[in-house]
Amino acid sequence: MPFSDYKTALVTGASAGMGEAIVERLCKEGITVHAVARRKEQLAALADRTGCIPHAVDVSDVKALTALCQDLEIDILVNNAGLSHPGSILDADENVIETQVDVNLRAVLHLCRLLVPGMVARDRGHVFNITSIAAIYNFNGNSVYHATKAGVHALSRQLRVDCYGARVRITEICPGRVATDIFGNVSGDHEEARRRFIDGFELPQAKDIADCVAFALAAPLAVNIGNIEITPTLQVPGGLSTLRPGDHSA
Repeated sequence: MPFSDYKTALVTGASAGMGEAIVERLCKEGITVHAVARRKEQLAALADRTGCIPHAVDVSDVKALTALCQDLEIDILVNNAGLSHPGSILDADENVIETQVDVNLRAVLHLCRLLVPGMVARDRGHVFNITSIAAIYNFNGNSVYHATKAGVHALSRQLRVDCYGARVRITEICPGRVATDIFGNVSGDHEEARRRFIDGFELPQAKDIADCVAFALAAPLAVNIGNIEITPTLQVPGGLSTLRPGDHSA
């Protein structure tokens, strides 16, 4: 297991859900984890529980990210922070576009810019980009989310080219529906979102995503696991709809 080859990690979106589970798993493996999120109290509780190093930083703040990364040598970068607003691009307002681009795409680009060159120079590193099946498949709604996650999907492929010749591994993890609070964060009604999207379904848990991270890390250094698509067994992505002219039902 090459966990012993890595000493430090930085995980964004670390205060809840998949990010929190990834921090917990990496800390258990003896990695010094820098946990990044906006919610200071939740980060403090996570630090008390796991021993991670908390950083209350908004990833859309490029100056704050730059200051954070300036003196860090990071072996494992987990780009997990993300947000989503429902709706078509046809009725999206400026804020819906700007916030998702800032968090889902721009922050990932900047963190890679700030941290991956050091990995290449040290000939050691692993980047995890947590995207979504929305990066690969098209389904109704959340157009901007699809576009930003597709951008990170393309970046993940390109990073393999950019890091060619160095022992820097790139893994994209594309989850389908996972039992986290993201649905409530999107709608603002956590109880209703849980009833609609989680209760009664057989879903992967946040821990299952953390296990995917650990699985890719534990592979021999000569092995790069480029993409992991993880969905509920009872979820099928994609599909086909065809309309007759004038018919507005799928």
